[in-house]
Amino acid sequence: MRRFFGRLGPGLITGAADDDPSGISTYSVAGALFGYGALWTALFSFPLMASVQLMCARVGMVTGRGLAGVVRRRYPRPVLWGTCILLVIANVINIGADLGGMAEATEMVTGIDSRLWTPVYAGLIVSFLFFSSYDQMARIFKWMTLILFSYLAAALLANPHWPTVLRATFLPHVQWSADYLATFVGILGTTISPYLFFWQAAQEVEEERRMGRRTVGSRKGATDAELRR
Repeated sequence: MRRFFGRLGPGLITGAADDDPSGISTYSVAGALFGYGALWTALFSFPLMASVQLMCARVGMVTGRGLAGVVRRRYPRPVLWGTCILLVIANVINIGADLGGMAEATEMVTGIDSRLWTPVYAGLIVSFLFFSSYDQMARIFKWMTLILFSYLAAALLANPHWPTVLRATFLPHVQWSADYLATFVGILGTTISPYLFFWQAAQEVEEERRMGRRTVGSRKGATDAELRR
């Protein structure tokens, strides 16, 4: 059991990070607009997210490089620059939405203006990046994934009508309206976020660096057992 939990790392953290403040905001909007009507998208999007994470993890493990490094060596330079520019645009918007969501939630709890909390959270995160190590951040983030159990508790305490919940989850209902389609695109966008691709591959490389594999040559390749794990 200890070995199992000790091995949990990149996949667990990356998957949990997908429940970011911008994601919670998007799901809240979906619930406010359409009730349980968008629940079926969870079953639709989970296999897509899992397969993307798996592919990116294997790219990082087999090549010993992050995703941008692989693109740089396998594709023409315009493809690399186009990919990175799109990633930067998506990440800037995503980070802004995350910081805003965190600040708004804190304002609801404390009553202090969210505009004061936004730079506080930004400064705290940047300080972590500069003054802590990968090992420290990985350990902290791994324990923080336990917060996800609060979602389960919230769902139970909300006392929903479970037959309706199950019907909406397993019987897809699509409304051909601009609001519904925009919400559907938003759900897919926040579930399969661009930073997940790069983050998952980079975390696999960092894990191998932590094991002492400092060069690309020593990281290159993966055994069947490593890929299964």
